[in-house]
Amino acid sequence: MNVLVAIGGLAFLILIHEAGHFFTALAVKMRPRKFYIFFPPALAKWHRNGIEYGIGAIPLGGYVKIPGMHKPAAGDLDAHLEPARKEAPSLAEAAAPVEQALTDERYEDARTAIAALHTRVDRADLSEGARRAAERGLTEVDDAVSPEAYWRATTWKRVAVILAGPATNYLFAVLALAIVFMLGVPTGATRTVEEVAPGSPAAAMGLQPGDEIVAVDGARGESADLAEAIRGSEGQQVTLTVERGGSQLELEGTPRLDPADDVYRLGFAFGLDYESYGPLESFGRAFDATWEVTKAIGSSLGRLVTGEGREEVASVVGITQVSSESLDVGFRYYLEVLAFISLSLALLNLLPLLPLDGGHIAFSIAERVRGRAIPREAYERFSVVGIALVLLLFVIGLTNDIDRLSGG
Repeated sequence: MNVLVAIGGLAFLILIHEAGHFFTALAVKMRPRKFYIFFPPALAKWHRNGIEYGIGAIPLGGYVKIPGMHKPAAGDLDAHLEPARKEAPSLAEAAAPVEQALTDERYEDARTAIAALHTRVDRADLSEGARRAAERGLTEVDDAVSPEAYWRATTWKRVAVILAGPATNYLFAVLALAIVFMLGVPTGATRTVEEVAPGSPAAAMGLQPGDEIVAVDGARGESADLAEAIRGSEGQQVTLTVERGGSQLELEGTPRLDPADDVYRLGFAFGLDYESYGPLESFGRAFDATWEVTKAIGSSLGRLVTGEGREEVASVVGITQVSSESLDVGFRYYLEVLAFISLSLALLNLLPLLPLDGGHIAFSIAERVRGRAIPREAYERFSVVGIALVLLLFVIGLTNDIDRLSGG
């Protein structure tokens, strides 16, 4: 169950990321064509104000389609229209005005020509596959020449729409951490027993949750001192002085060596003291925490570039494992982990690599500087490099996760 909740949390972070793109695009009049909870294919869908909303079959995150991400070219119809041209050769003549208008960058004329071509496709005797491919191509090109197309928008609108995804993840991280600070964060361990492991020496000697340990072998101290006395017993019997229900008891037990870290333990856990903060201070501390983590992640990426820090990378497998384990500790710890995952998603997406958001922002700024659109071929070449680097990070993270899970 914990794993499902952890996967659901990761899907939620991706969904709010896409929602950030969607609602910002709406706000700047760059009307998205689709918005899905989960990924297509659609289990259910409906249309409202020209936007297709749906619930996808792949239960991870969300999906938003923004029209015209790239400047259209005359050849954009070719791949989609080719099957239909083979079955209805007369469509080549109808497609020529579209291609010429795109070549001449007469986009309003291109829209008119596309409408005419769409009518010809509807009337043509085509197989279902050829018809779907042709309609998909016509829709893509029509979106690309529309006034709402992403590539035709001013630079600040394009940057705002793309930046909104990572910004939403960042704001969620701040909000989640502020809630954690308001709920209370641990400031140190108490001397009260929180948990006793079944089958442990502590259980055998009769130690119970709620007992307050005041001394080990007669030596009093705080929780850290008491724990150190037990670890330093070297496996010899120890006597715990505990307070229970207003009475003082002495319990005897023999610590057992924990092979995980070669330390002697009785098998119990102290409780923690928590300190809560008001809303303003909580948000201030949340901003400070995100800044410190941001610097740490930036430093980690820098070490990765120089060949170091490989072991610090995790994949979705490791992220899910950490999220699942945090649920065993408590909701506030899960919320804290979710906040840092959200922050990591925001920062990863801001890397200046296509197809990541940071790559689209960098290209939008570059196009503003050069005064004209960058050809789609350049986008595609840089995307190949970006995808390769992202896949490399994924492989490194997955390898690390497998090593951790196998005890390597």
